[in-house]
Amino acid sequence: MKKIAVLTSGGDAPGMNAALRAVVRSGLHYGMETYGVRDGFKGLVEDDIFLMTRTHVTRIINRGGTILGSARYPEFKNKATQEKAAENLKRRDIEGIVIIGGDGSFRGALALSEQGIMTMGLPATIDNDIAATDYSIGFFTALDTAVSSIDKLRDTSFSHQRCSVVEVMGRHCGDLALYAGIAVGSEFIITPETGFDKALTIKEVKASFDRKKRHAIVVLTEKMTDVFTLAKDIEKATGHETRATVLGHVQRGGTPQAFDRVLATEMAERAVELLKNRENNQIVGLEGKEIVHREMASALAMKKHMPSKRYGLVGQLRN
Repeated sequence: MKKIAVLTSGGDAPGMNAALRAVVRSGLHYGMETYGVRDGFKGLVEDDIFLMTRTHVTRIINRGGTILGSARYPEFKNKATQEKAAENLKRRDIEGIVIIGGDGSFRGALALSEQGIMTMGLPATIDNDIAATDYSIGFFTALDTAVSSIDKLRDTSFSHQRCSVVEVMGRHCGDLALYAGIAVGSEFIITPETGFDKALTIKEVKASFDRKKRHAIVVLTEKMTDVFTLAKDIEKATGHETRATVLGHVQRGGTPQAFDRVLATEMAERAVELLKNRENNQIVGLEGKEIVHREMASALAMKKHMPSKRYGLVGQLRN
């Protein structure tokens, strides 16, 4: 294989640039030309493709976001659109592509594979919702951002004897809320896996104040409930001022921490090596301490689950 491409797709995640850097440099190591695609699948369809050199990826390992840009592109579900994207690659004699993103991006990769393009997927999403890897690129940096923010909220909550209700990202996966809640000593954690019981939540927060604690923290995954309404209900039931904070997209930005840089680099190197060996339709992931790869369709069919012992910590945190 002499020519490969790389794109970043879906929501950005800290460490995407580190992965991009490693793809380009690994390609050079194996004597391949590496082409960058701007703005994800949209750029692939619009033929926004350019040859990348070592200079393009110099001093980006510590940068958040993605220098290639990203975009949601639902139009890629159309078969004619997929054919056009593949033709843009084939016209340049590009045989393989590394796609850095989440599950939606990998479904686009499967579609490209059906058009004769060899594909590799690198899981990069702060939600950590890809079952084929223990951790995805960007998760731990986003977690650090969430923990740092909640720690700051704790300081002001303690000073004023308040309750803080904090919404973190995660979509359908509660890992960010769970890990952040454990790390900050939250009184209550609400995730898609635990479900949401408003009465129980209010009861536990009230019990916390009844034990003469000066503050309380509730951490929950986005879309579980309206955090501002929940804050009002807690304040009414406990008599303690309660503030809601939505951390939002600040969790996606910032300098990737060391773990995400190393993970991104190792995953990207494996992806390029697999393409060199003409492997196809693989998602690269982390299992324990080992970098592994799995067939893409079966990997996407895997169900994400959190060990029950870890969710057992949620109950312990209510004490």
